[in-house]
Amino acid sequence: MKRFYWINLLLACVFMLVACDDDENTGFGPEGVRIETPQIVEMTDAGATISAAFSIQEGVRYTGIGFCYSTDNEPTIYDSAVKGTVSNGTVTAILNTSELPAICYVRAFICIYNGATVYSEATLVGGDEQLLNYQAPTYPDDYTSIAGWESRDQWNLANVHDPSVMKADDGYYYMYQTDASYGNAHEAGGHFHCRRSQNLVDWEYLGGTMQEAPAWVKEKLNTLRAEEGLAPIENPNYGYWAPVVRKIRNGLYRMYYCIVVNDNIDGENSWGERAFIGLMETADPASNQWEDKGYVICSSSDKGMNDYGRPSASDWNAYFKYNAIDPTLVITSDNRHWLTYGSWHSGFATIELNPETGKTMNELPSPWAIQDNSYGALVATRGDRNNRWQASEGPDVVYRDGYYYMFIAYGQLEVAYNTRVVRSVNPEGPYVDMLGNSATSGQDMYPEVTAPYKFAGSEGWVGISHCGIFDDGNGNWFYASQGRFPVNVGGNQYSNAIMMGHIRSIRWTEDGWPVVMPERYGAVPKVAITQSELVGEWELIQFKPTPENSTLNDNAEQYGSVVITLQEEGTVVSNAWGEGTTWSFDADNNVLSIGDNKIYIQREVDWEKSPRGLTIVGGGYENGGRITNWMKKI
Repeated sequence: MKRFYWINLLLACVFMLVACDDDENTGFGPEGVRIETPQIVEMTDAGATISAAFSIQEGVRYTGIGFCYSTDNEPTIYDSAVKGTVSNGTVTAILNTSELPAICYVRAFICIYNGATVYSEATLVGGDEQLLNYQAPTYPDDYTSIAGWESRDQWNLANVHDPSVMKADDGYYYMYQTDASYGNAHEAGGHFHCRRSQNLVDWEYLGGTMQEAPAWVKEKLNTLRAEEGLAPIENPNYGYWAPVVRKIRNGLYRMYYCIVVNDNIDGENSWGERAFIGLMETADPASNQWEDKGYVICSSSDKGMNDYGRPSASDWNAYFKYNAIDPTLVITSDNRHWLTYGSWHSGFATIELNPETGKTMNELPSPWAIQDNSYGALVATRGDRNNRWQASEGPDVVYRDGYYYMFIAYGQLEVAYNTRVVRSVNPEGPYVDMLGNSATSGQDMYPEVTAPYKFAGSEGWVGISHCGIFDDGNGNWFYASQGRFPVNVGGNQYSNAIMMGHIRSIRWTEDGWPVVMPERYGAVPKVAITQSELVGEWELIQFKPTPENSTLNDNAEQYGSVVITLQEEGTVVSNAWGEGTTWSFDADNNVLSIGDNKIYIQREVDWEKSPRGLTIVGGGYENGGRITNWMKKI
């Protein structure tokens, strides 16, 4: 397609005068021109025939008429343009689709003699019909109007917290979660709620998988209390937290769930009671009927039977060493099953399970004087190993291409929640981060794969972590989590309790590290990206935590965006990188290189745009993983 600038059009076009009847002299702009939105007349492999009706008032002359196009939604004659053929008040042209971007915007234009250029509204045109026909998700992020139990059929991904997702034999993805929702809507319908989807965009709510706490929890609790010389708790106050679900084999699925006893161990000035991890199984997730298989493991301590006291609210030296919540399961190629669990207290422990029963390989000793690895070996800790208040939780372990990847939630969930990742060649460790640091060294781990963020035109998201990692069986990986609104969005003082389920694609670096995409997954067709589509303005967000300033309380601020420009000649205009930085594009692998930094890109939904539309996003790491770059094409 030849590029025309307005001066070329002035030289190439003849002056023309079009008269209009009195009945037509309405709806003209200040230049005396009316031009309609272009319509696609015909699409063939060779080109798109496009036309637009127009009218010009008597006495008005024009010097050029045609169509201009760009990946920007308001193309001008300074972008690519083509001359049109005029007949009976209609201008027509053929756009060579092989030279068009995969998707672009087209406007008709008329250049007025000694006047301005008049443009029509834009039409979306492209070389790929899949993108032209694509419809972005329309469900609202602010779901407060449908948050209640009575509206559960409309939830989709509303009221999601700590999701775990698997793909089942029937082709559906099944999601299970913590009992947390806006206004505690879940209280009406049981526990460990389920929903399912075939496309990861549209989700059907199925209901709770457990109607009440199984009897074994209270029995086990009070048996242990009796051994400790403590009175039984007749009516325990339970919390239902963080299930993980896995397909074990065809026709067998297991869910490891957590029930926390919220009562204190021994009165007001003592630590809270222990948590229990249990097991349920089903042969058919679609039935939403699960059979409880009982106790697996509980919180354990190395302090003996009498050191339950908490002298003051500022004392965080918790009684329990390993806190039995946030389980995750990984299965090795030789069918060994490993359970990793833990939250805040001391770190995460990994213990082997019996593949046939789903329980621990060996009978567990009493949980109040552990001196060995009987309740699992330490695989990750944050800060000093003796610190029992570590601001890390929610591990999820998956296997891919020779490595076991552990995703870890850092910080408090209301805002600062962010995700780190480490990996190991063995499920029981040792795990290291991208810099080679051990996950048990006490250092913060890098890279940071998600964090609170804000693109322009939105309030952004916070509390993005405690993720579930899963794949579709065809090499495509995904990251599921909740996202929370910041505080006081739209005047709602409870907006931080809005918890929308987020699904994001994962790309993998050449070295095998996961890069989570900055925008949520929208099932956008995977049409090839052309280099010309990358030219223009982008928003850049950089996660730049500094180890020397990192604390266990974490920074609770959102990362904001700046605008950078990729210029057609291959240079970058940006304050983030030095003057003279260049860019290039590897179309075979969808990798955008900016200087020495690689950004792994793909098509995705622009969730901040209204109405939502298509864009290109990407992510990558620099400085050995200490900095995470998220980018979105404007």
